[in-house]
Amino acid sequence: MERSRSITKKIGSISFSLLAPSEIRKMSATKVITADTYDDDGFPIAMGLMDPRLGVIEPGLRCKTCGLRVGKDKCPGHFGHIDLAMPVIHVGLVKSIRDCLRSTCRECGRILLTDKRREEYLEELSKYKREGRDNTYHLKQIIKECVKSEKCTRCDREVGKIELDKPTSLRENGKKLTPSEIREWLEKIPEEDLPLLDINKESARPEWMVLTVLPVPPVTVRPSVTLETGERSEDDLTHKLVDVIRINQRLQENRDAGAPQLIVEDLWELLQYHITTYLDNQTSGIPPARHRSGRPLKTLAQRLKGKEGRFRSNLSGKRVNFSARTVISPDPNLSINEIGVPISIARELTVPVKVTSHNIDWCKQMIKQKISSSNKSDEYRPSVNYVIRQTEGMKQRIKVTERNAEEVADKLELGTIIERQLMNGDLALFNRQPSLHRMSMMAHRVKVVPHKTFRFNLSVCPPYNADFDGDEMNLHLLQGEEAQAEAEILMKVQENILSPRFGGAIIGGIHDHISGCFLLTHKDRRVTMDDASHILAAVKYEGKTTKVEVENGKKYVTGKEIFSALLPDDLNLEYKAKTCLNCEVCTAPKCPNDAYVIIKKGVLLQGTIDENSIGAFKGKALDRIIRDHGMDAGREFIDNVTRMGIASITLIGFTTSIDDEDIPDEAKRQIEEGLQKAMKKISGLVKAYENDELESLPGRSLEETLEMEIMRVTGRARDMAGEIAGKHLGLNNSAVIMAKSGARGSMLNLSQMSGCVGQQAVRGERIHRGYQYRTLPHFKKGDLGAQAKGFVASCYKTGLNPTEYFFHSMGGREGLVDTAVRTSRSGYMQRRLINALEDVKVENDGTVRHSGGQIIQFMYGEDGVDPARSTNGAAVDVNRIITDIKEGI
Repeated sequence: MERSRSITKKIGSISFSLLAPSEIRKMSATKVITADTYDDDGFPIAMGLMDPRLGVIEPGLRCKTCGLRVGKDKCPGHFGHIDLAMPVIHVGLVKSIRDCLRSTCRECGRILLTDKRREEYLEELSKYKREGRDNTYHLKQIIKECVKSEKCTRCDREVGKIELDKPTSLRENGKKLTPSEIREWLEKIPEEDLPLLDINKESARPEWMVLTVLPVPPVTVRPSVTLETGERSEDDLTHKLVDVIRINQRLQENRDAGAPQLIVEDLWELLQYHITTYLDNQTSGIPPARHRSGRPLKTLAQRLKGKEGRFRSNLSGKRVNFSARTVISPDPNLSINEIGVPISIARELTVPVKVTSHNIDWCKQMIKQKISSSNKSDEYRPSVNYVIRQTEGMKQRIKVTERNAEEVADKLELGTIIERQLMNGDLALFNRQPSLHRMSMMAHRVKVVPHKTFRFNLSVCPPYNADFDGDEMNLHLLQGEEAQAEAEILMKVQENILSPRFGGAIIGGIHDHISGCFLLTHKDRRVTMDDASHILAAVKYEGKTTKVEVENGKKYVTGKEIFSALLPDDLNLEYKAKTCLNCEVCTAPKCPNDAYVIIKKGVLLQGTIDENSIGAFKGKALDRIIRDHGMDAGREFIDNVTRMGIASITLIGFTTSIDDEDIPDEAKRQIEEGLQKAMKKISGLVKAYENDELESLPGRSLEETLEMEIMRVTGRARDMAGEIAGKHLGLNNSAVIMAKSGARGSMLNLSQMSGCVGQQAVRGERIHRGYQYRTLPHFKKGDLGAQAKGFVASCYKTGLNPTEYFFHSMGGREGLVDTAVRTSRSGYMQRRLINALEDVKVENDGTVRHSGGQIIQFMYGEDGVDPARSTNGAAVDVNRIITDIKEGI
């Protein structure tokens, strides 16, 4: 028999239409005439807002329309309707109404175009429709052309000027049009003119945009809740519908009783307000309807749109089971692909296991462990929380407790599913929000640990952008074998060491790991055999032979030899270390500062190991090991470097204090002199400017030239202070070691702490806003000097004077505000970009196409190179090939 092929269907088009008043009445189960909901006995009132014909939410009651209950055969709910005493404008369609009035004649209802132009436009629109092209431009042109008309070409009536007073008032030549008049006008528009107004004549009429009957949503859409006190609390939509019905009744009574026109108009306006806020309670121009408590009501539009609306909050993303969230903390003893999960979470999260003939005994034993695993004990013994039995198409879920564990274990059958607690080695997804790139969610292997925080290796902080100042993270436990296999292959931490952005390692040594390896390998550091054993005991040491030196009867090993124990035997590398001083004449490979790294056949011959060797983003040795030996070797190397760095730094000792920012009096004097020279130069520039002697730069005014020159001088002054401070803070200084090795901070931070903070800037300029003609009252009017415009000559160590502190706060505040604004902007930009690109993928033929099959690129990225597998963006590492040929590899 031939297999039937599935035909993929393509959606041709989607069109939205208007509900006709007759359709609203036809689909309605009952007319709603009373604003009350329940009677004194607590039963729904007939023809009220909770009428049983609109659906039921109370258990046990049957729906009077379909006869179904709340439970299994669920009643979906049914619409009702309210007949409005007077027509009102639909706030969501008010712009379409305005366009219809602007484009048609009030007398005859015909479109304000000549017959010739009308035919031309109809032909154009039908052509666009046939080709499936967008016709928005033409429709706008029609309205523009109609607005220019002064008289109707058919009945010679003068065309009035239609204006919209937001939200729902329309005027013709300044006279307000009532919804009844607008409806009469729209009724006159003939069907043959509707396509020119962007209305499908087969499914809509323009007068339906003015409401005469209002649909009442089913009770299931707006259920009432019973509070602890026993009283009912109604949904916001029900509250609003109560207001609509009350005003509608009053309007009808007053109109029928022949009340003065003013009262009728006031009630009509009120009915318009209530229906407008029922449809959208954030309409600009009118105050929102509020709850008794003062909270604005959430009506129809608010239910759907925005972050908290149905689409984004309930459909695109939602809360899930088998997930946990808690604070994170560091644990350098874990591997980068492990995660420490608290016992309390491990007892709560479960993994489904199907009982088979192979594992039935193990499953029974797991269930029985419930008896011995006390929830209070610190020792964790995983057990089973639930057993799910399939009986006659029904799922029976049995909770396993200490009492029934024995019985459940004995009755265990094949095919049953047990939900066992978390165990060491389970695969889980770990995530930190905001999830901005794919490394924000990776798979880790679980390690159950005591206490209450998630723990992971510090090297994994950069991809998550995590720190331990109170950050929380999410854990998702994978439930199916397929999901686990997929996560294992694609999402494990070691599979994501190389960033898809630039092809370099995003996970590597950080902070202490770099400082530790720097201290171990810088210059000729020698370690006693005892200490060397201690350091090597911390890592997976494969017994690589190391040279031992003997001096005064004591055995020593060089730090470089110890580090070489981690390197693979086939590693050959040469590169500059981070500590390179960029000397005018480079003497590499014989660098006096030990800043040129040479690794031959897995032995570190010379050079210091720092950020350029093992660091995230820049580590060349790490990058090479991953490329040559694979991701697993990369993970092992990172784990070992972490442990070796921490063991070394613990043994050698490393601390930084405020004394590290102390510089000698001689250096302070030099900085003072340098700053005075800079001040003199600035005074000279200001004098030259005041005497019109300053030569302006090309394309700049004199003021701009002065500002740029002063900024240049203040910039140089700060750099000079930094250089002097840096000279006196040598590599025996812990803060300098951190900055030079790339572990943390920079020499700029240190120069600001011990030299000079420098010019404060707001919007890239010196500070000039404040009082009239001066920044602060401490300065003379028109002072253009350095101090008066925000130059901070002090350093953080000595402290700032009050005016300097004030200027510094201005610069700092700009940074904070800028960061906050940029975060929200870039977050929204990324969301839009991802939504635009989510259906784009690389097909098997190498082309990039979207879900409709249209080709976007003939080859991914125009070069077919995956950035994660490239060498820092380059498809081929030419230098590596040349080196390998030279070496004869």
